[in-house]
Amino acid sequence: MKTKQRLSGLLQQTVFVGPAFLFFSLIVLVPFLMSMYYSFTEWNGVTSNVKWIGLDNFKQILTTDKDFHKAFWFTTRFTVTNVILANLLGFGLALLLSQALKTRNVLRTVFFLPNVIGGLLLGFIWQFIFIKGFSTIGELTQIAFFQLPWLGDAPTAFWGLIIVSVWQTAGYLMVIYIAGLANVPKELTEAATIDGATRWQALRHITIPMIMPSVTVCLFLTISWAFKMYDLNVSLTQGGPFNSTQSVALNIYEEAFRNNRYGLGTAKAFIFFIVVALITLVQVSLTKKKEVEV
Repeated sequence: MKTKQRLSGLLQQTVFVGPAFLFFSLIVLVPFLMSMYYSFTEWNGVTSNVKWIGLDNFKQILTTDKDFHKAFWFTTRFTVTNVILANLLGFGLALLLSQALKTRNVLRTVFFLPNVIGGLLLGFIWQFIFIKGFSTIGELTQIAFFQLPWLGDAPTAFWGLIIVSVWQTAGYLMVIYIAGLANVPKELTEAATIDGATRWQALRHITIPMIMPSVTVCLFLTISWAFKMYDLNVSLTQGGPFNSTQSVALNIYEEAFRNNRYGLGTAKAFIFFIVVALITLVQVSLTKKKEVEV
């Protein structure tokens, strides 16, 4: 009887989980393992001549590849700035649109819409805005902000990417924070108000600790999105000027598919994967510890 139950359970798991696991293996697991193998080889990605070179690719990346170091430093600065600003703006919008406003549903839709637009299309739209729109406004108003060389100078190009990325992601984070705020018991905030707590004190000591699960999710998403930023980088700045805004993802693409050094490109991708995985694991573990149960 027990044997039949085990066989029945195994059959059910195979039927329901098997197809998903098969496609996951073919699409994710097998390519990942193959890329790990190719990271230890010298290969142009086209011919069948694959030469095993061991750790030479990793030594080259860590010691002499200045372009990768520059791209990694830019990606780190971009990620830190984007994570802070996007979460602050998303949380601020969530606080505002959690109030009893007549137009809050319309405003929620308006702020969420940029997330629907694809990164490539969004980059091309904002490229037109920075180059044509801002310059026209600057000529008419003589305001220095609109006369800056937004995509022609390294500092302004960096902030141009930040502006577009924050504008795109803040609405999505707003929805997650609104869901978290909706689960905060009103009795706690009302009790704090009766006890004489200010709005800032209630926000700091009650609201934020209660929505830490939302904070965990939003931080995880923004860190992974910012580190993996590629389509926006390609369409808005193409890594310029002079590779000053080249992200790690774009550097990996250039190395593998334009320089035809597939082995070196996969080695960079493997290093990148390890770094992002470690950072997100640390972030999730730290924020999880600060979550409280209702």
